Amino acid sequence: MDFLIEFGLFFAKALTIVVAIVAVVVVIIAASSKTKHKSGELELVDLSEQHKEVEEKLNHKLMNKEQEKQHKKQLKAQQKQQKKQAEEPKPRLFVIDFKGSLDAKEVASLREEVSAVLSTANPEDEVLVRLESGGGMVHGYGLAASQLKRIKAKGIKLTIAVDKVAASGGYMMACIADKIIAAPFAIVGSIGVIAQLPNFNKVLKKHDIEFEQITAGEFKRTLTMFGENTEQARSKFKTEIEETHGLFKDFVQEFRPQLDIAKVATGEHWFGTQAFGLKLVDEVSTSDDYLMEQYQSKHVVQLKYHTKKKLAEKLSQAASLGVERGVMKLVQSQSWDWTK
Repeated sequence: MDFLIEFGLFFAKALTIVVAIVAVVVVIIAASSKTKHKSGELELVDLSEQHKEVEEKLNHKLMNKEQEKQHKKQLKAQQKQQKKQAEEPKPRLFVIDFKGSLDAKEVASLREEVSAVLSTANPEDEVLVRLESGGGMVHGYGLAASQLKRIKAKGIKLTIAVDKVAASGGYMMACIADKIIAAPFAIVGSIGVIAQLPNFNKVLKKHDIEFEQITAGEFKRTLTMFGENTEQARSKFKTEIEETHGLFKDFVQEFRPQLDIAKVATGEHWFGTQAFGLKLVDEVSTSDDYLMEQYQSKHVVQLKYHTKKKLAEKLSQAASLGVERGVMKLVQSQSWDWTK
């Protein structure tokens, strides 16, 4: 009986905390929904400066006193030389990361980053895009590729590094580059188109459920999930897929004329070393190696466009954590004796 009483008190405490937190969150969300928020902000990270700092820290830890004195003398000499060359600044390398999802929603940030680069870049500058995507929706990746074309249109060198995967729509983006770098086991290619959907028409018929669909236009709808698909509809859908594949191949061929498009546009994918042999990429390496090569001759800056989370989103995350921690504290504060 004592156990039931204690458990009831524990449950009441936990429920009170949960209800209170939810009530506060609801009130704040309602208030925050009336507040306007900026869409996002652009962050600049000086990778060259970070590289110097790391190098200096390592040297300081690894050198003995005599080596450190000699190193400081060399640094002073380099600084004097840099002051003399201050009137001729280094070309810049702008680094952009693109990790694409199925619907390529990340293009919203990409377009802001590209616009920022174009507002300040010179012809002697370069853009490095560290690309990671297995592809997705045609229209989404078509727009993402168009954003990279803006860089080429301004006469700025574009390099794309693929450390993990650039397949299908991801390769559609990569092929625009002046130079494509791929890690040895990065997945590259998949120049093909796929579309699939289930059909529940037989299930509906089995349960005497009718499905009505009214369209205007012979091919407003071809294949459907609930209606009975016809051979004519399948044929039309197949034609549309083939047309999309044709556009994809033409696009790749335009930017990579050295490719044997009939050989690589089969929907297959290859690893980086294989892709190099097929001329899908220009060099087998990683983005890290490429950056290390550039630090001496270029000022390397990374651009990141962050979409600001609304207050309601932040509060919902905080509330979830608060509830979890509150319940855990209550559990830990109880010392149950199951022998009673």
